Amino acid sequence: MSEDKPSETAETAPAEVNAIPNGKGHEPGEETAALAKTPAEDGGNPQRTENTEANLPESQEFLSGTEDKKMTRFTDFEGKTSFGMSVFNLGNAIMGSGILGLAYAMANTGVILFLVLLTVVAVLSSYSIHLLLKSSGIVGIRAYEQLGYRAFGTPGKMAAGIAITLQNIGAMSSYLYIVKYEFPLVIQAFLKVDKPAGEWYLNGNYLVIIVSVAVILPLALMKQLGYLGYTSGFSLSCMVFFLISVIYKKFNVRCPIEYFGNTTVSVMNVSVTDLGGETDPACIPKMANLNSQTAYTIPILAFAFVCHPEVLPIYTELCNATKKKMQHVANISIAVMYGMYFLAALFGYLTFYGEVEAELLHTYSRIDPYDTLILCVRVAVLTAVTLTVPIVLFPVRRAIQQMMFPNKTFYWPRHIAIALILLTFINLLVIFAPNILGIFGIIGATSAPCLIFIFPAVFYIRIVPKEEEPLRSVPKILAACFAGIGFLFMIMSLSFIIIDWTSGTSKSSSGH
Repeated sequence: MSEDKPSETAETAPAEVNAIPNGKGHEPGEETAALAKTPAEDGGNPQRTENTEANLPESQEFLSGTEDKKMTRFTDFEGKTSFGMSVFNLGNAIMGSGILGLAYAMANTGVILFLVLLTVVAVLSSYSIHLLLKSSGIVGIRAYEQLGYRAFGTPGKMAAGIAITLQNIGAMSSYLYIVKYEFPLVIQAFLKVDKPAGEWYLNGNYLVIIVSVAVILPLALMKQLGYLGYTSGFSLSCMVFFLISVIYKKFNVRCPIEYFGNTTVSVMNVSVTDLGGETDPACIPKMANLNSQTAYTIPILAFAFVCHPEVLPIYTELCNATKKKMQHVANISIAVMYGMYFLAALFGYLTFYGEVEAELLHTYSRIDPYDTLILCVRVAVLTAVTLTVPIVLFPVRRAIQQMMFPNKTFYWPRHIAIALILLTFINLLVIFAPNILGIFGIIGATSAPCLIFIFPAVFYIRIVPKEEEPLRSVPKILAACFAGIGFLFMIMSLSFIIIDWTSGTSKSSSGH
């Protein structure tokens, strides 16, 4: 292909060593030797070791290939994104449709247990980002898939690429799923259409396609992730508006709740005379609660904090990037989202208690479908999740390029084609998807634990040289325990969900 430049391989060896390492995988116990090799078949100088480059200052190590711009690889951009924009991008990658399911999660765990679980997952997410950054700093690589390649060869790269692809396709599907179900309701409410007669503009399938083509595709075609910092900031401001509205509505919806008349739900069988609601058992928040739906809580929480595929691309584009600076970006993003998640879950739960549904906004519409504030919130959430899709699409496209075209330079036709194929596939998936809780449950229970817990830990154990940290050193023992937690979360979550489905008690079909 015209983008291949084999004659320049020898000149670009330093950049390629950092951006896209080539060569064979290594056997267990040969981490150090493998780190010190540059495969001769790629034109690299055998005398030039990767350890030498890995010891360079991070900015020099990473930007070593940027002196000749025409040879810059797609994983080797010059970092130009500011600290604030990086926080916006990573925060936007964390924030998404997961926030709509957290009140439901709190209803099925209780306030205290939910807070404990949320805190644990947030701290563990920050720790796993530390492991990723430490591993990438040692080998001079800032691509999740290539960390897998350096740790376990081709199987490691494929496992990471597949997990990222599944996770982010699940995330994008859930975002567009919200567009599919919320956008028609918003239009219907604004136009005061009580009984839709099949109008095309009230068909969620058409609206998803229109939003994908008109908004998501142009943003997804950006060459670099850093350009989306402004849309990420706007997206986060929409979610702040959502949070403020949830808090406000808590003090305007009295308990017990009287639903808006509709064919499926009538007025609850409770007395409304007790305006305070203190004596009604349905209006007393539970501090701890265990039931069949508790099984969904950990997957939903894990799903809500997954940002790991985006961490290394954002690190790559961070201006004057260092591990410490990127860790600060991650910690600030996680802390802000932690606060927003807890407040949204708490006030959403304290509004509806045990009646809260898997998708919070749908619960408000059962009270009053024409509430102006909730309509505005719906628009804000739709805007936020729509603007998050391009952020989540970038790592998938990178994973596909790493798996299928690892040695190719940036090429616009391929860049555009992958985005088009991904969006087409996701649109088809959304049109036929069963429900939002199923997406949260299955993706959260499989790929999310891999990306948050298992992969960062095992990559760290394999990549950090034994001379620096022996296998029995405290950091590696902690990393091994961390991987064990990931396996435990995955097995428990999948088991609970399968039992829940087979027992016929699942409420997953009630999401919409």
